[in-house]
Amino acid sequence: MGKLRSGTVVRRFTILYAAGFLGSGTALLALTYLMSGSRLTTAAPEQPPAGPAGPGAAERRIRDLEGQLSDMQGQQDHQLLAGSLIALVVMVGVSLLLGRVLAGRVLRPLRLITAATRRISAENLHQRLAVAGPADEVKELADTVDGLLERLEASFAAQRRFVGNASHELRTPLATMRASLDVAVAKPEPAAQTVALAGRLRTELDRVDHLLDGFLVLARAQHGTLVDRTPVSLGGLVREALTARAADITAKTLTVDDEVRPDTWTRGSAALLSRTVANMVDNAIVHNQDRGWIRISTEHDDTEARLVVTTGGPVLDQERVDRLTQPFERLGADRTGPEGSSGLGLSIVAAIVTAHGGRLTLLARPEGGLSVTAALPSAAGPEVTR
Repeated sequence: MGKLRSGTVVRRFTILYAAGFLGSGTALLALTYLMSGSRLTTAAPEQPPAGPAGPGAAERRIRDLEGQLSDMQGQQDHQLLAGSLIALVVMVGVSLLLGRVLAGRVLRPLRLITAATRRISAENLHQRLAVAGPADEVKELADTVDGLLERLEASFAAQRRFVGNASHELRTPLATMRASLDVAVAKPEPAAQTVALAGRLRTELDRVDHLLDGFLVLARAQHGTLVDRTPVSLGGLVREALTARAADITAKTLTVDDEVRPDTWTRGSAALLSRTVANMVDNAIVHNQDRGWIRISTEHDDTEARLVVTTGGPVLDQERVDRLTQPFERLGADRTGPEGSSGLGLSIVAAIVTAHGGRLTLLARPEGGLSVTAALPSAAGPEVTR
């Protein structure tokens, strides 16, 4: 962790320490000056009484000595004041330096706690601060943070277990319902109503199955650990997604402008990144108008690999577009498409991109339509790493 920014507690401690020293030093200087002036004034010799004979020369000598003594006292006062002021200025500088050193030492445990807390994420919640030392306020704060991390770890573990159990428990009754429909339709000469009902139920079961799959992928991206990181070609994933949806593109008579570069690589879970690209392509197809267009491009530099999917259409509200990364958010019936939408597509994309250390940007184009950009950490292809 870098140094604390200007204007933080270190600076406030330094200014407070220096101000306290300056105030006390000024008060001490004033008190010393007043006491010195009073002492020297009372120490001045008194005017001797005039003798009967009136020795004028002696009286003049005494007055000269008194004048010299007064001048010497004034010079001493000025020298004392000047020296004290110089000493005060020097000590103010020393106090600023000393105050910063002391403030840094006092706040060093807090900086260590802040740095350690920032390093802890969902993937290493098992780590603890474990601050050693006396039972003071700093250790109490560290122990409180450790307790919070322990509760978060337990919560994440319970959520992962729930996702795994839900995957099994919810798919089993769906499979049973499908089997029951198949048995009912397979009977000799089934009633027309039975066949029609079975068709409608199969459609709804497909939607539930698709929704369940979206939930599981979203949960894995948000709370899972990416252990299967490998080099992945964004261009290859785009080719696969376009091939899989070729029939839907043809059915809508969409024009696809392909500007995909084969040397755009990232590193991560191939399954999750494939789902990301597929969802972005699906979103561009489903939420598009007949005879519309799609432009897909990839680009990269030393730090980022970017996939940009742009579509035409009506002018959209940017504030509503920004909410599309939230589950079940839609732009209305005009963007649900004939296939319907679970409202999880872009939220899944956002969760997967974030889990890979990237960012998702949604931009409502001024001329109409939507531009979706997934920026991921750039990586070298396997042919470069050999």
